[in-house]
Amino acid sequence: MLAQAIKRRLSKEENQKGFTLIELLAVIVILGIIAVIAIPLIGNIISNAKEDSDVATARQIYDASRLFIVGEKDGKFSDDTTAVTVTLEEMQKDGFLDKEISLPSSKVKITEATVYYTKEGQLDKIIIKPIAAGADKTTGVFTATQVLSSKAK
Repeated sequence: MLAQAIKRRLSKEENQKGFTLIELLAVIVILGIIAVIAIPLIGNIISNAKEDSDVATARQIYDASRLFIVGEKDGKFSDDTTAVTVTLEEMQKDGFLDKEISLPSSKVKITEATVYYTKEGQLDKIIIKPIAAGADKTTGVFTATQVLSSKAK
């Protein structure tokens, strides 16, 4: 009885075959198609995340500038003739921002940043140097819309 079961088991294993070459090629082609579709999508996701993180850094600078104006300039966004500008150096000197702040997209230290306000106290623009990924590629400018909506575009 046991011998017959062993013989049946062995005879089944001898008749079994592996995957055919066509089946293996079909799997390789399917994986290739998936890779061709997925790799550019992943690249776009990474690029968008870098731009959005730079916008978030601009938002952090904006928030620090508002705190600076309230704390150091008695909340006055203009002096009746011109709108207020706040520099990175002023905010860092008074402790409103860390001394070392960098762009998340490139890990480069921010050397200059200026926040411009209108006479009405509304954010006009933020200029960051070195140029950030989410900013205008030629000037490093983040618009008020970008910063307040927290989106690069």
